[in-house]
Amino acid sequence: MIDLRSDTVTVPSLGMREAILNAKVGDDVYGDDPTVNSLEERIAELLGTEAALFAPTGSMANQLGIRLLVQPGEELIAETNSHIVRAELGAAAVFSGITTRTWEAQRGILRAEDALAIARPNSGPYLVSTTAIAVENSHNFGGGSIQPLDQIVALRKASRESGMFMHLDGARLWNAHVATGISLKEYGKNFDTISVCLSKGLGAPVGSVLATTKERIAAARIWRKRYGGGMRQVGVLAAAGHYALDNNLALLKHDHLRAKRIAEACASVSPRLVDPTTVDTNIVVLDLQCMSISAAELNAQLIEAGISAAALGPKFLRFVTHLDITDADIDQVVAVLPGLLQRSLVA
Repeated sequence: MIDLRSDTVTVPSLGMREAILNAKVGDDVYGDDPTVNSLEERIAELLGTEAALFAPTGSMANQLGIRLLVQPGEELIAETNSHIVRAELGAAAVFSGITTRTWEAQRGILRAEDALAIARPNSGPYLVSTTAIAVENSHNFGGGSIQPLDQIVALRKASRESGMFMHLDGARLWNAHVATGISLKEYGKNFDTISVCLSKGLGAPVGSVLATTKERIAAARIWRKRYGGGMRQVGVLAAAGHYALDNNLALLKHDHLRAKRIAEACASVSPRLVDPTTVDTNIVVLDLQCMSISAAELNAQLIEAGISAAALGPKFLRFVTHLDITDADIDQVVAVLPGLLQRSLVA
């Protein structure tokens, strides 16, 4: 099966497994694991922060990040289809008592003015105050879209002047970095807390990292333990993260090119399905509104041909390229998918 459901489906390579096997480990709850300590230091350096903390999942890293910025009863604002709002199952409210409001953006792309239009900082004792703004880069449900740096900078300036914090959901920040050439530190300096994921495009089996100040990381360690995320000989996982950064980061450019090929093949059937010029990274989302077929039905037909995608809604089908997808796999996809779409268009 050519599995394009997500870039989370990768499996560790032989080299990564060897790195895991040979990892030096210790008890991380006591701060004794040398491999996870070095990974945290490495990612803090990459992002330009004082410190970092390994977490088992991206959702936990995000939730720790916003927990450090927003007090119970205060407000976080984010884009309507952001992962924190749509795919973390109300964790901000359940775990931290954080209220949330959203702004809507085409393809999830940030415009500072949209966020600022709904922000209500320092609202006094009778209204909810906006304390932090979350930005996702790249934007998953926006089709892997990359946030414009000038808009991030503008939002940072205005939010800081109003006393608001900023959190970066950088689960796929690596993709944005590779696609644009913008340094990780350039992105990182505009946020108070940052999460990055090792188990998506980088191909590690488990893990995300939260980066921020030393003081916040000390608090995050307590909350991670409280959430059940205190781990012991976690160096076996951190070693995979080191291997991924050493060997797989540069390979993301191939994922982007392969996603573009899928988009171009679909657009050749109908430009209403997807605009290839908007495919910035490794995610292609097809809008099937112009088709007689549903996303689930089309996916079922693809599965019969040995290809699997993800139906995000009745008329939206997502393809995500990743480390385990080859050019030959994409050849097969572009040989099969346009025909299925053409048949649905005619019907």
